[in-house]
Amino acid sequence: MPTELPAWALAQRRSVGERVRELRVERQLTQEQLGHATGLDRKTVNRVEQATYGSSIDVYLLIARELDCSPEELFRGL
Repeated sequence: MPTELPAWALAQRRSVGERVRELRVERQLTQEQLGHATGLDRKTVNRVEQATYGSSIDVYLLIARELDCSPEELFRGL
């Protein structure tokens, strides 16, 4: 895997992070609450939302389940 992702991949990662944040805020959850509910650290949730963290599909599955949405909803529009 390349050390730096192409700009288009980083843009899509940011889009997913924004969607995670949007859904989390809609459900009135803090990053701490979402982290606790998923078993993830709050810092991991923050890194996902800020797109500074290349997450595994497992992380997105945990987040989607806790936000009561499908994984497809997190990746909508990509």
